[in-house]
Amino acid sequence: QVQLVESGGGLVEAGGSLRLSCAASGGTFSRYHMGWFRQAPGKEREYVAHITWNGGSTYYADSVKGRFTIARDNAKNTVDLQMNSLKPEDTAVYYCAADYKAVGPWNKVSGYDYWGQGTQVTVSS
Repeated sequence: QVQLVESGGGLVEAGGSLRLSCAASGGTFSRYHMGWFRQAPGKEREYVAHITWNGGSTYYADSVKGRFTIARDNAKNTVDLQMNSLKPEDTAVYYCAADYKAVGPWNKVSGYDYWGQGTQVTVSS
């Protein structure tokens, strides 16, 4: 059983930055593709970014491309999401997720097996 715990959320003004972190335990982290998703009030959970098991490839939703960066440290069992130039529309609960079976689809909720509890990000205008 894999446990994922997010941290780093908070309140920030538009144009500011936040760094989210997700700590994994209970599994072989270096084997999992890892993703970040977000869910705003009244909306479905949406894809933000994902990174392959070895960190060799990263992918982003068009809405965050050029502003967010996903990175992982397999020695520390962590995956981070650096968020720059934040906008009010980035306000949401952010979740990290792990794909144990490595089959995806990695831009869909259904592609992941384990989820964290989420961390709130609020961007004020």
